[in-house]
Amino acid sequence: TKDNKLILLHDDTLDRTTNAVEYFGYEDVKPIDHTYAELRELNFGENFQAEDGSYPYRGLRGDKIPDDLRAVLLEDVLDKLRGKHPIIEQILDYRTLTKLKSTYADGLLKEISADGRIHTNFQMTVTATGRLSSTEPNLQNIPVRRELGAQIRKMFVASPGKVLVDADYSQIELRLLAHIANDETMIAAFRSGEDIHAVTASQVFGVPLAEVTPLQRSHAKAVNFGIVYGISAFSLAQDIGVFQSEAKAYMDSYFAKYHGVRTYMTRVVEQAKADGYVTTLFGRRRDLPELKSSNFNLRSFGERVALNMPIQGTAADIIKAAMVRVDARMRAEHLQARLLLQVHDELIVECPAEEAETVKAILVDEMEHVVDYRVPLLVDAKIGASWAEAH
Repeated sequence: TKDNKLILLHDDTLDRTTNAVEYFGYEDVKPIDHTYAELRELNFGENFQAEDGSYPYRGLRGDKIPDDLRAVLLEDVLDKLRGKHPIIEQILDYRTLTKLKSTYADGLLKEISADGRIHTNFQMTVTATGRLSSTEPNLQNIPVRRELGAQIRKMFVASPGKVLVDADYSQIELRLLAHIANDETMIAAFRSGEDIHAVTASQVFGVPLAEVTPLQRSHAKAVNFGIVYGISAFSLAQDIGVFQSEAKAYMDSYFAKYHGVRTYMTRVVEQAKADGYVTTLFGRRRDLPELKSSNFNLRSFGERVALNMPIQGTAADIIKAAMVRVDARMRAEHLQARLLLQVHDELIVECPAEEAETVKAILVDEMEHVVDYRVPLLVDAKIGASWAEAH
């Protein structure tokens, strides 16, 4: 409501209650006072969705909720309302738990083959970025960020007598941005081994590196990764919880310090508009007809793709080249080790325990030296009996 109270909207035209979180009030409302245990009964598990499957009311904010909406709460609306009412976190936690259970705990059990393994399918030409796509089941979206979600990876274990070796590129897209943009400040930070997010915070906020606070580093990290994806000041403000004017000031300060990045962003979009496409450093091309669209949103999307595709696409090319080199090297050294899985910037190998250190060294060596750029590629590798332990 206008005084930020959480409300429950009753819709007598439906067989059950339709629930909505809103910023503005309705005449027929009452405060939500349900406990966590009642969430299942209230069906907080889905977003507002029309009968035809569309989401026509993504904005909400005062729009009347139409009678044909069947489900419940928009997740992006809930995210913006965190902290305004205890039930918000409970709803989001409930969704996380139910998704973990249905998609992973229950869902993956159905995918176990007769040999006791789960076999995914990799598609080479599905994603626009060039990354491999994992399907039936998708093993590239196994949760890792939240502690509870990361425990799902404990289910994935090596065969008896074997271990998993997990090697992951460190900040590869930011490193590629530094190389492609030829930004001297960013290149120097990576070459010196400094914390790039702390360096960015120091540059953006004008404080000595040693005095950067955790909050400043967190905001700088959001700016760093946001720039790679062509983020706007509005989106950055939402991501880090500041006013749009403050987010814009961060971005202006960022571009003032990282001159090469600003020049690259202008140049690559202009070149894409002239050519109608962008390419990765390996020469793989993506056409961008959106840049000529009369629709502003489509043109803006095309510009963001033009900024990101050379970076993310090159990262996809690099990991594929690394896979070829790692596999060839392990075969050349007559190891029993075999590539098991690729998850974006991460390679997972299964090998006998006695080969683990050799395989780890091969992964780091081949992945770090698959290309020779202005900024070194760094790889973090670990060994474990399970995916969780090795990650």
